Amino acid sequence: MKVIVLGSGLIGTTSAYFLNKQGHDVTVIDRQPASGMETSFANGGQISVSHAEPWANPSAPKKIFSWLMKEDAPLLFRLRADARQWRWGLQFLRECTPARTRHNIIQIVNLGMYSRSTLQTLRAETGLEYDCLTKGILHYYTNQAEFDASIEPTRIMQEFGCDREIIDSKKAIEIEPALKGVQSKIVGATYTESDESGDAHKFTRRLSELSAINGVNFHYETAILGLNTEGGKISGVRVRTPQGQLKTLTADAYVLAMGSYSPMLVRDLGLDLLIYPAKGYSATLELERPELAPQVSLTDDEYKLVFSRLGNRLRIAGTAELNGYSTELNMVRCKAITRRTMEIFPGIADPEKALYWTGLRPATPSNVPYIGKSKISNLFLNTGHGTLGWTHSCGSGLAIADIVSGKRPELDFAFCGMDAPVKALALT
Repeated sequence: MKVIVLGSGLIGTTSAYFLNKQGHDVTVIDRQPASGMETSFANGGQISVSHAEPWANPSAPKKIFSWLMKEDAPLLFRLRADARQWRWGLQFLRECTPARTRHNIIQIVNLGMYSRSTLQTLRAETGLEYDCLTKGILHYYTNQAEFDASIEPTRIMQEFGCDREIIDSKKAIEIEPALKGVQSKIVGATYTESDESGDAHKFTRRLSELSAINGVNFHYETAILGLNTEGGKISGVRVRTPQGQLKTLTADAYVLAMGSYSPMLVRDLGLDLLIYPAKGYSATLELERPELAPQVSLTDDEYKLVFSRLGNRLRIAGTAELNGYSTELNMVRCKAITRRTMEIFPGIADPEKALYWTGLRPATPSNVPYIGKSKISNLFLNTGHGTLGWTHSCGSGLAIADIVSGKRPELDFAFCGMDAPVKALALT
């Protein structure tokens, strides 16, 4: 079957890889000159099954209200005259109940564990190198109330197979000695030994190169202008080529993997995807004193930052700003990241040399992505992964390849359009 994948970030590239592996003729379309150049470019680097507690949880409304006027707040709503932002925000509040939080944690854990296992299999089969470290993720807390609030979500994750362990500050320092300077501030921690870290951009580029060798056709610098429909199906995708020509490319099936831009493409087709861009920031430091920097990937709960060692670099990422589609850097938020890093790991690098980046994470109110069938029979969804695109990419890619192929994925997850038995796509 001929399949067009719309988007070549982590999600689109893994989708293409697994579709090709299952025997399909795959074409990928992306406006950038290479794969992984937008949201996948400089993210936090964590494969974090243990980060399964959604933003929408019972404690979120109070926190968000307290952060409204703080320019460097971890999660910042900039209220706009934007109906989609308000609709997203109202649904976010509905997801904050204990019952909805538990349901969403289960979905996120199940997908995360499946995806991490799929990544490990892919890595073993292909030998891809991307600054991978398999030393786990240590999540530390400097606020007792926040640590206490983490115990119930951790218990739910453990119930569904995540090996997230609750530990004290002494054990945390044994796992990551680089935290010794702030040990007195740490009130507790969790550690997930099976979690990993690595450079998502390197992974995406190298997987796209391998996919191209295996026969996937990548159309880069090609703008996606719209989708044509006929008889209740997608009949083609309108594009503008690098030379400025207008063309229509056709396939039997189409996979939407355009992150935050997905809703715009399908809105006129009657598909309402509740995805809103959560603008995230990162800083990358070239290490001058690598012996003082962490090796284990870390999460700083108070500042909602993650730290990942990528060779001789330290990637620090976090915060979220809901403020439309601007990717302009806010230096107040950038400097807050490096300032906190220097407080915890003084002397590891020159913060003035930090490379700052921002990208638009495609967030759903529940943090659960859209994966599966749409109501248009030959249009499939793999989008809305929020902060967990790297964590969920391989599992999502394999799952959507199975669904397009008419198979039910080996995963307990609330897939879109999967209430009925899976059937192979009929070609007409």
